Amino acid sequence: MKAYIFPGQGAQFVGMGKDLYDNPSVKKTFDQANEILGFNITDIMFAGTAEDLKQTKVTQPAVFLHSVAVALAAADFKPDMVAGHSLGEFSALVANKALFFEDGLRLVSQRAQAMQRACEINPSTMAAILGLDDKVVEDICAEIDEVVVAANYNCPGQLVISGSMKGIEVACEKLKAAGAKRALPLQVGGAFHSPLMEPAREELAAAIDKTNFSAPICPVYQNVNGMPATDVSVIKKNLIDQLTAPVRWTQSVQRMVQDGATDFIECGPGKVLQGLVKKIAPEANVSSL
Repeated sequence: MKAYIFPGQGAQFVGMGKDLYDNPSVKKTFDQANEILGFNITDIMFAGTAEDLKQTKVTQPAVFLHSVAVALAAADFKPDMVAGHSLGEFSALVANKALFFEDGLRLVSQRAQAMQRACEINPSTMAAILGLDDKVVEDICAEIDEVVVAANYNCPGQLVISGSMKGIEVACEKLKAAGAKRALPLQVGGAFHSPLMEPAREELAAAIDKTNFSAPICPVYQNVNGMPATDVSVIKKNLIDQLTAPVRWTQSVQRMVQDGATDFIECGPGKVLQGLVKKIAPEANVSSL
């Protein structure tokens, strides 16, 4: 069975999508995106600087647009199941026809702007912790008298934490003392997938409630619990909860394998998810469109 997977923020690169623009269906989608967003995101994707692309309001729509375009350009795109890492869940929901492209792009843009505003309200950050069991990381974070939580369960031995500036600083010191191979602060705008994103969650909830979703053609394995969903009400609730809950990518991949996935195909910029899948499920075949 084929599982199509979609990357999140951080997968962007200068020149992304330019090679797809000659495909008529992709060109139409890109031009439509410029119109919906109210600025020429394609100019930034094709010829902008890395700094331009790092702006959250640009990064998230750009990765979403590139990912959807790759799927559109594929001659034989027939997923048995889909999943996306954080932002990538929106791309996955367009791929399995739960969302129209236009609605997905609008939601991604609103999500990005809401997250940016939440970051400005609560200055915060994230850090990657390598070489410790998840439980050790969770327990140490729970002992700290600051907001600091597990945010991304990327693969065994790689967990990203999220929280206040002080919380992340203290957590990194304690985790290194506990034997972490690395405790590396990340260059991100804020504490994504933590309680500090609550203002953004409320904004996104209002936008999602106003958006029409359709019955998907295959299950989406959602970040909040790693479980398959086809019920629209469940999909919407999980999509809202995702902003303040951890991304359970390890659990999602494990469940997809359990449910019969043998081939994982990454759709979008970069190859980060392929690397994570290899560590979670070494027996699986991994590739990209």
